[in-house]
Amino acid sequence: MKILMSMLVSLCLIAGLAIAATEERKDPMMDTKQAEEAKAIFAGGCFWCMEPPFEKLDGVHAVVSGYIGGDKVNPTYQEVSAGITGHAEAVEITYDPTKISYNQLLDVFWMNIDPTDARGQFVDRGSQYRSAIFYLDEEQKQQAEASREQLEKSGRFDSPIVTEIVAATRFYPAEDYHQDYYKESPVRYKFYRYNSGRDQFLEKTWGK
Repeated sequence: MKILMSMLVSLCLIAGLAIAATEERKDPMMDTKQAEEAKAIFAGGCFWCMEPPFEKLDGVHAVVSGYIGGDKVNPTYQEVSAGITGHAEAVEITYDPTKISYNQLLDVFWMNIDPTDARGQFVDRGSQYRSAIFYLDEEQKQQAEASREQLEKSGRFDSPIVTEIVAATRFYPAEDYHQDYYKESPVRYKFYRYNSGRDQFLEKTWGK
């Protein structure tokens, strides 16, 4: 009996050591992955136009179009575009913070919107097309507020900066046909973008 108990104790110890060793091997990898991935969420009017500026950046892993800031669970494009859910069209950016910083993403964001328009963006009107920064933690909030203040002080715009800085709520990815629309439907995208007035405004404000 004593021999059997001794064997059981030994097996338990071996199993415990094996689990601990496995956890030790996994933790560094998990920490590294977490350290190399962060998220940012920006709303700048039509999400079709907000994907390309971020997707071309080194260090950005993915850009997903979607909806955020409303009350309805699982909103559809038809509902959001009708302005009945409170959501805004937005993009969720997954990036490597060791290659590109949140402040750099903020710079790109500001240079692709009209931050003085409280009623939409360019040809798209309504709160569903409002500009906003949806921060995911206190550090992002502070950086976003500092960035907005810097833009206000720059004197680049005659009108006040009205872009919201608010805590992120649940982000809902948009329907598949909206993802990478500028790649999947380039002719329609270019036609829409040119006629939206976005590029004309950005060129006038920031230059080519």
